[in-house]
Amino acid sequence: MDEKKIHIYFVPGLAASSKIFEYLKFPEDRFELHFLEWLLPISEKEKIEDYAKRMAAIITEENPVLVGVSFGGIIVQEMSKHLKVKKIILISSLKNKHELPKRLKLIQKTKAYKLFPSKSIKNLEDFSSYAFGDFAKKRVKLYDEYLSVRDASYLDWAIYNVLHWKQEKSLENVIHIQGDDDHIFPIKHIKNCIPIEKGTHIMILNKAKSISKIIIDALT
Repeated sequence: MDEKKIHIYFVPGLAASSKIFEYLKFPEDRFELHFLEWLLPISEKEKIEDYAKRMAAIITEENPVLVGVSFGGIIVQEMSKHLKVKKIILISSLKNKHELPKRLKLIQKTKAYKLFPSKSIKNLEDFSSYAFGDFAKKRVKLYDEYLSVRDASYLDWAIYNVLHWKQEKSLENVIHIQGDDDHIFPIKHIKNCIPIEKGTHIMILNKAKSISKIIIDALT
């Protein structure tokens, strides 16, 4: 067995804290886990490439594995352009702009995202209804535990960059894990992914055992 551990860096979903990864389980003798938190954008016009470069600067280990959930998946792909990585693993995310569903493409084209009341959001219930839909309204206490970034400038910046991500072609060396019941990024728009049965957009919380096994098997 290789004595050198595999270092995995995790980036959470939009506005989420790294606590969303708490249910993942990896053998401690083979893996070293690092959990990144969101940086605030320098300005609302900071390019995603520049933001990703700042995030990449946090990485201290050589040849790491980058794991990103949802918008975090977009960010780790951008980070990988500034690093030499062993593998990129996406969970509930996108590999290129063409995997964005028509509903979100319409929001982008009509600029309806500008109606998002980020500055007026005072509590999680307001935010969760926008971020995750009706399902989240039933789980406000749960999401209050995991959605930690309430900064209006970050929310505006992140939503804009999900909708305007310019990546045309999927990167190589990517493993994409997607739930077959993901209503944010429906699997019917996703190519070349590993499906998780009954996996929703937040399956990182309730399908962690299956996700952990896929990642471990892919890296060993």
